[in-house]
Amino acid sequence: MKCDKKDLLLYAVTDRHWLNGETLYSQVEKTLEGGTTFVQLREKDLDEEHFLEEAKEIKELCGRYHVPFVINDNVEIALAMDADGVHVGQSDMEAGDVRAKLGPDKIIGVSAQTVEQAVLAEKRGADYLGVGAVFHTDSKADAADVSHETLKAICESVHIPVIAIGGISRDNVSELAGTGICGIAVISAIFAQKDIKNATKELKILTEEMVKA
Repeated sequence: MKCDKKDLLLYAVTDRHWLNGETLYSQVEKTLEGGTTFVQLREKDLDEEHFLEEAKEIKELCGRYHVPFVINDNVEIALAMDADGVHVGQSDMEAGDVRAKLGPDKIIGVSAQTVEQAVLAEKRGADYLGVGAVFHTDSKADAADVSHETLKAICESVHIPVIAIGGISRDNVSELAGTGICGIAVISAIFAQKDIKNATKELKILTEEMVKA
């Protein structure tokens, strides 16, 4: 499964922080109903067995909506349950090594904060880049803020699709117009909302407008 630019329009990153008695599965289903175009399963504290079980279920769910499904950081889990791909940060396994493990037809996303990191990731086989944090965010304590000038410079220096991440909400997404990104990755703008399906729908419309602007 290769990564199409349009699949990256609205990229949902899971977080069990806001479950409030719901299952992650039901929350992902709601965001898919609302039109999310890509799902990343991000688990920092789940043991391998439960992570694998959950990943298989959510992959099957995403498959029904024809939405790509990738695993955050954990290349072994992605391999074990045949995810569509994996997303790695700068401190995780390097893109070339991930490609060697997962094979040629999996999606590999890489986080980048600078033009140098972006160019190197593309050279080593990344399919898309996640750049941020473009706004201040609490979900990643170590995420350095990336200026919109840098974001634009990254988009101009690579040929692969670039999405922005970090602190993006319905209130500020339009500020990213003109940077060259093809979409946004969000956590709380979807999963922290009372009505996940509607929040997704609204955000998708706003993101489409921003990308065209």
